[in-house]
Amino acid sequence: MEIYDTEEEQVEALKRWWKENSTSIIVGLVVGIVMILGWNYWQDHKKAQSAQASATYDQLLKALDEDKKESAVKLAERMREQFKGTEYAAFSGLFEANLKTQQGDLAAAKQILKTLAAESNKQLSNIAKIRLVRLMLATGEYEQGLQVINDVDPKEAASYSANYDELVGDLYVALDRLDEARTSYQNALRDGQPSPLLQFKIDDLTAQEKLETQK
Repeated sequence: MEIYDTEEEQVEALKRWWKENSTSIIVGLVVGIVMILGWNYWQDHKKAQSAQASATYDQLLKALDEDKKESAVKLAERMREQFKGTEYAAFSGLFEANLKTQQGDLAAAKQILKTLAAESNKQLSNIAKIRLVRLMLATGEYEQGLQVINDVDPKEAASYSANYDELVGDLYVALDRLDEARTSYQNALRDGQPSPLLQFKIDDLTAQEKLETQK
């Protein structure tokens, strides 16, 4: 540590230090201020975007409630384009896929559901996959539907296992693989809520097999 004999020497030392370090200090201060202002701007932007997305989502729900399908489709498309990445946009995609299905545009509905199936939100992802497989079942894409379900992570879909098992059973019935269908239905009945429809599907398989043995 340097020791200065006079006040003049101290002043000169400060001048030298400032000359050597002033640029980096000023740059550091400017960067710090910019970062603070940028962070505040980003937070304000996120809040404004969230508020706009929420308002548009409410309009979508109102349009659906009033059965204004064309308006609902336009609002859902707006949500997807303007508020991509928000959960409002993601969940509105489920409504849009359903509306596209009602309009007969199954290709568009499938594409929307495939996009939603890749979402990080596991609840949304599983719902989208289940609806996608139902569409595949309706359009005869049985093997593709089974593949979608086979790719599902069991740990991330534990609460939906009965839904998946029932869908697997439906796909196996369509493929005329009745023994495998029965096993899947029984798994769904074991893991899910009591379902008269599911029990009917099991009973119907038994009835079909009895008819086959009588021929």
